[in-house]
Amino acid sequence: MKNKFIYIVIALIALLVFQYKLVMPFVLEVASSGLFLEDTGDEKKQASTDTFMTNAAFGQCNAYIANDLFAEHSVTFSKKPLNAFSLGGFQYLVNADLEITPTDATPFTRRYACRIKYLNGQDTMGLSDIANWDIAGISGLDDI
Repeated sequence: MKNKFIYIVIALIALLVFQYKLVMPFVLEVASSGLFLEDTGDEKKQASTDTFMTNAAFGQCNAYIANDLFAEHSVTFSKKPLNAFSLGGFQYLVNADLEITPTDATPFTRRYACRIKYLNGQDTMGLSDIANWDIAGISGLDDI
């Protein structure tokens, strides 16, 4: 009985050393390699950018807000976004102001952020079609 316990402890120690010395370095090497990276052709930018894709995302966010969220109000959008970020993978974050004019109240201005994704990848032929965009979320317009 005593010998079986010693063999189990030795086998457990050998298993842990094998994992520590051989398996984990291999796993870390594979994880740090570019094996799991996907090159979409749309790199993320840490600064606000003014490109045709961020401008298209701005236009689609505005169209969604005007047609779906505030169809009963008159809305006026700024000509350019305050900030527009490319998050990579054809995802964009747009920050802008809009003026909302309710039918029975005075106009007021709100700042919103819109996260949107272009679904067609590098094919820019469908930029103007709302079906090719996915609105992930809009914030700043909740309390209206």
